[in-house]
Amino acid sequence: MITRPGGAEVLEVQEREAPKPGAGEVLIRVKASGLNRADVLQRQGKYPAPPGYPQDIPGIEFAGEIAELGQGVAGWQRGERVFGITGGGAHAQMIAAHHSSLAPVPGNLSWTQAAAVPEAFITAHDALFTQAGLRRGESLLVHAIGSGVGLAALALGLASGVKVFGTSRTQDKLDRARSLGMSDGLWLPEESALAKLAKFGKHATAGGFDVVFDLAGGPYAGASLAAMAMHGRLMAVGAVAGATTTVDLRVLLHHRLRILGTMLRGRNLEEKAAATHAFARDVAPQLGSGKIQPVIDAEFPLEHVAEAHRRMESDASFGKIVLQMD
Repeated sequence: MITRPGGAEVLEVQEREAPKPGAGEVLIRVKASGLNRADVLQRQGKYPAPPGYPQDIPGIEFAGEIAELGQGVAGWQRGERVFGITGGGAHAQMIAAHHSSLAPVPGNLSWTQAAAVPEAFITAHDALFTQAGLRRGESLLVHAIGSGVGLAALALGLASGVKVFGTSRTQDKLDRARSLGMSDGLWLPEESALAKLAKFGKHATAGGFDVVFDLAGGPYAGASLAAMAMHGRLMAVGAVAGATTTVDLRVLLHHRLRILGTMLRGRNLEEKAAATHAFARDVAPQLGSGKIQPVIDAEFPLEHVAEAHRRMESDASFGKIVLQMD
């Protein structure tokens, strides 16, 4: 529970009555849930949950077993292993979620692995392929590649025949990303180093990056334009480095670039369901075969949730931080 806006110390584990599934919903016994920047921002009072979701219980992704079916739900059974995304409330032992927002968990994934998947892989798959139209043979640059979503973008890009590059403020994260298949990386210890981005793009590729997957925002977005190829697509996904940027319209016009924005949490149910179904169709089989795998940084029991938040805020994590509910 978020008892008040503030630091990690405002989080408390409390008992609440279990939710009841409404029409079209299922009740899920949550086994594990991934931690995301959205949870940290919600705790700080900077990113409230969408209307209809708990304002004091964070958590936007879950993995667990179906405990109860609501009215009108077909195609799912009690005891089935599922995972998915939600607007909030997933850092709890029970959650009610609409059946269309669920996907079956591949049998080879542990609960920890399953909980590390939904937000990262649905976000990356939807942004890269549904929206940016990333194609085999193209080049992809991922800002903040050591994050959970960044590493999901790396895995999905490699699996689809794309050459993937990355940036990070930490050299160690770039080295670890190379061991996972990243072609090359640019160390950006401070914002002034963004001046190197255009040269890096021209050196790393024939004419710049076809798609930039920007989890940082702020000055990263504006600097990325000069590193992009003709007809390139800048996919804005996050704004941890700032909510505003400066755009050189001459570069945008000359290279006929496109700037796209995305957010999963604020979408309506139909849009979330469409993104989840595309993930279940295209990505889940690759998770089931082991072709792609989530990267786990650390896992914490629910009673140590404050420690998990501090780990995320330290920017030391590489991959996903997962909370265990059992």
